[in-house]
Amino acid sequence: MKNTHRAIWPQADAPIADKKAYTRIIHGDTVTDDYYWMNDYFKKGPDSANVIHYLEEENTYTASMMKDTESLQEKLFLEMKGRIKEKDESVPYLKNGYYYYTKTEEGKQYYKYCRKKGNLDAAEEVLLDIDALAEGYSYYAAGGFSISPDNKLLAFGVDTISRREYTIYIKNLETGELYPEKIDRTEGEAVWANDSKTFFYTAKNPVTLLSEKIKRHTLGASAKSDAVVYDEKDNSNYIGVEKSKNGRYIMIYSGGTLSSEVFILDADMPNAAFKSFQPRRKDVLYSVTALADRFLILTNDQAKNFKVAQCPLDKTAKAYWTDFIPHRADVLVSGLDEFKDFLAVAERKNGLTQMAIRSLEDDTQHYLDFGEAAYTVYPSVNEEYDTQVVRYGYTSLVTPSSTFDYNMKTKEKQLRKQQQVLGGYDAKDYVTERQFATATDGTRIPISLVYKKGFKKNGQAPLLLYAYGSYGSSMDPAFSSARLSLLDRGFVYAIAHIRGGEEMGRQWYEDGKMMKKKNTFTDFVDCGQFLVKEQFTSSAHLYAQGGSAGGLLMGAVINLAPSLWNGVIAQVPFVDVVNTMLDETIPLTTNEYDEWGNPNEAAAYTYMKSYSPYENIEPKEYPNLLVTTGLHDSQVQYFEPAKWVAKLRATKKGKQVVLLKTDMDYGHGGASGRFDYLKDVALNYAFLFKLEGISE
Repeated sequence: MKNTHRAIWPQADAPIADKKAYTRIIHGDTVTDDYYWMNDYFKKGPDSANVIHYLEEENTYTASMMKDTESLQEKLFLEMKGRIKEKDESVPYLKNGYYYYTKTEEGKQYYKYCRKKGNLDAAEEVLLDIDALAEGYSYYAAGGFSISPDNKLLAFGVDTISRREYTIYIKNLETGELYPEKIDRTEGEAVWANDSKTFFYTAKNPVTLLSEKIKRHTLGASAKSDAVVYDEKDNSNYIGVEKSKNGRYIMIYSGGTLSSEVFILDADMPNAAFKSFQPRRKDVLYSVTALADRFLILTNDQAKNFKVAQCPLDKTAKAYWTDFIPHRADVLVSGLDEFKDFLAVAERKNGLTQMAIRSLEDDTQHYLDFGEAAYTVYPSVNEEYDTQVVRYGYTSLVTPSSTFDYNMKTKEKQLRKQQQVLGGYDAKDYVTERQFATATDGTRIPISLVYKKGFKKNGQAPLLLYAYGSYGSSMDPAFSSARLSLLDRGFVYAIAHIRGGEEMGRQWYEDGKMMKKKNTFTDFVDCGQFLVKEQFTSSAHLYAQGGSAGGLLMGAVINLAPSLWNGVIAQVPFVDVVNTMLDETIPLTTNEYDEWGNPNEAAAYTYMKSYSPYENIEPKEYPNLLVTTGLHDSQVQYFEPAKWVAKLRATKKGKQVVLLKTDMDYGHGGASGRFDYLKDVALNYAFLFKLEGISE
């Protein structure tokens, strides 16, 4: 079926990137890469200035092609911003005698981090005014807020570049002064020992941005003298440090995709040495939760979907582990939230999240009931150990984000807050449903859909299909007030729960990674074809969107089935897979070997090359493309989408447009302000609406 509302694009000349042949030879395979020079800004090479010039040319071209949508973009931005309650407060949570919360003010992009002592009627202390701190910065991210056990000091991390490199600062909450020391190139969070003068943090490699070392800092000392208490030698592992909820232990976690190890320290003895809880073993993942009388271990040891084991506090080796919650083939155990007398267990069954409450006194267990076909439930902020109340979040494609407090003993729940959508939102005006597409190999793939009432299943409606499909990250159905601007203009929105995520259990993830990665791509194509066959839409009105590893998905599916989509939005797309995974100086490369494979090995190289979007561009018609990236992106470097766009434009046939928008101030996550990101959403929606002939 042909789209009768074809977009009218201005007659502007698209940028043509220079070609400078670079030869890659590995495993006897010779490949010429004409656009390798675009790496130079990242590598500070001789073509750095040319890279910036090219990206600016692309931005100018995209602006000219989308110029007739400028008023629509402004309308969309104001429309989406208008649904946000500007003056607002988060639900306060209790920690160590204080209630903590954030609040936002009218017209302000950021927030204030506050607390009250003892009860909510007490005087307010503004601990950090992020609105004031962010003044003068195009990007400002603060996080990792960590209060010392004596409640007198606040450690926090700040990133002003958008490279996810944080500088840690310490503020005296009694005097309001910042301590003179600051610690650069960290993950951003400090973990306090019980003496309130020592903390631990994760230090990053300045080139690869890998988290390599855990260091110990003592107040008043120079950061240069901070002791390295843990040095990770496996560059495929991520590391981090945290404190047990009961305050007794500092724990270092080192983990990759396939194995992990925990190191533990008495929080009263910060200068002692960390000890291995259980040495790492091949293909075994585990994490540790400390209770008053034992440790719980969440592990996949002989348990594909994970189980919970237990061991004594003084005997932590595997030989002392016994089953506490046995393995179940149909239930994935994804997390634990511990309390003095209860355990909240986050699980996943039949593609849906669920929460079990288990009594530690008598081992009885019950589940919370939610009553919707497709939804997401997750543990919220639960800082107190000695309490009967667990806080959880709940949302669906039609239910705004909601925060509940649930009494695990009395089974009473209280809605503490539901996201307020200004402008008169009524969930009854929208419909959500769950469908299953059959993949090429017979696997049933869940799809979550939402649309406005009145939608007709006749193949004429535009539909935006979204997915991610990597790292075991599940794309659970959640509400978005911005998405209403799409639904109210007749779009159906759908999420394809493809393999590579963990929606259907651990095997779902393992069947969409490494040498099975192509399942992710074919699943998405099969979902698109199913939606066309069932007349939710047609190819003339079908659109796809994905970001980061989901951007790889976009690049792969337009190579596999270019005629299935009318338009595709690829955000910060990981599309130059082989070259990136061969370059160990690029952030995250070595961490990712267990996800994608190591192309230094011939079999992995051949398989990776067979699906890498950049390697597989052909002289054929591709759908209309909007590609977005950030110059300072630390996760997917700007040059991947830039090279991809240049090669696509030089190779493809047909008149479909290829647009590249590079944000010269931001990185992987886009803008840091709570409104600015909506400008990117407005651009994305305007691109879709232009293709559909929707002008207002």
